Amino acid sequence: MFVPAFQDMLAAIAVIASLAFLAGRVRAVRASNRAEQVLASLSVYYGWYCLLGALIPPIVIGLMGWILPVSDAVLKLALPLSALLGALITFLQIQPDFRARQRVEWIIRQLLLASGTVAVLTTIGIILSLAFETVQFFGEDGVSISEFFTGLEWSAQTSAAFGAVPLFFGTFFVATIAILVAAPIGYFAAIYLAEYASEQQRRLIKPALEVLAGIPTVVYGFFAILVVAPVVRIVGDSLNQLLETLTGQVNLIPAQPKSALAAGLVMGIMIIPFITSLSDDVIRTVPKKLKEGGLGLGATQAEVIKDILLPAAFPGLMAAMLLAVSRAIGETMIVVMAAGERANLTLNPFEDVTTVTVQIVALLTGDPEFNSPRTLSAFALGAVLFCVTLAFNFLAQWVVDAQRRRYAGL
Repeated sequence: MFVPAFQDMLAAIAVIASLAFLAGRVRAVRASNRAEQVLASLSVYYGWYCLLGALIPPIVIGLMGWILPVSDAVLKLALPLSALLGALITFLQIQPDFRARQRVEWIIRQLLLASGTVAVLTTIGIILSLAFETVQFFGEDGVSISEFFTGLEWSAQTSAAFGAVPLFFGTFFVATIAILVAAPIGYFAAIYLAEYASEQQRRLIKPALEVLAGIPTVVYGFFAILVVAPVVRIVGDSLNQLLETLTGQVNLIPAQPKSALAAGLVMGIMIIPFITSLSDDVIRTVPKKLKEGGLGLGATQAEVIKDILLPAAFPGLMAAMLLAVSRAIGETMIVVMAAGERANLTLNPFEDVTTVTVQIVALLTGDPEFNSPRTLSAFALGAVLFCVTLAFNFLAQWVVDAQRRRYAGL
């Protein structure tokens, strides 16, 4: 739809909608003057009614043309004509006693309802697609559930082994390292920005932090593999030399060129803005009377922050943490470039690991056969990750609700 061939058509629809808006307002005012009758709504609502009448038919027809096999030539003709016809019909409906405001508000409510319905249907579609392919994967002739959830070896590329424990462990291992890096820095930075920094410092520090959120993940991946990973390996080799000197044993902590620690450190840097920015906004929205009341009772600023501001802002702080965790679990590019693609079950942060998202990309890259266990295993991994994320969301919501009830009872 949105290709250069349709630019003229879209421009025509925009012109029709703009003219419909102006024509609707003019017609309403003139009809009111002729009938010497006060308009039932403000004149601007009549313009909006005509504008919506010109835009909604092309949108509906465009969606139908996207779903159904319709030629571009038909769409180029049908869309402007439908806009013109819709504008004409709404234009002719305008009378002094026509309640345009109620109509416009009803249309807007229906559009909002449609938007919410699309979101719900999209979620249902994702669930059904994952469930269907996962059932096939665990079918009668497929992989056993016990092997998938308890197996310690993953070789899905050759359909030799489908033990997913190393993948899930690697996912949470790297995400845990990232959160251990991002959470303290993010929350402390948010507290400083909200309670200690001057306005000049806020204008300098907060945009600088938020720039980190706009950097492409592939750039973080380059930084991880070129800068952080070599440093991490040097640290690992130094620890090995120290342990060798102390214990006499060689290579107790093997250090690889790619490592979970390198990926986790860079990922933690990447998600700091998600925690800092949202937490800063949440802390600043706590009513000032709570802070002033604590200071008035003789509490120090640190005590007010610890005992009043943070408990009051806890639901928002938990939401910031949830957003950061979700971002860390779903990250792919940094893990591919800095942590590797080998399914390795290890607690050594200096060794390479892989994650669920990396394996999903690897399994669906190229020209896969969608009936093969290799491809179906990607959907099974996605379904499990979806369930884990959903369970985590429920747990976070339960914690937020419990804290809110506790704080409300104080």
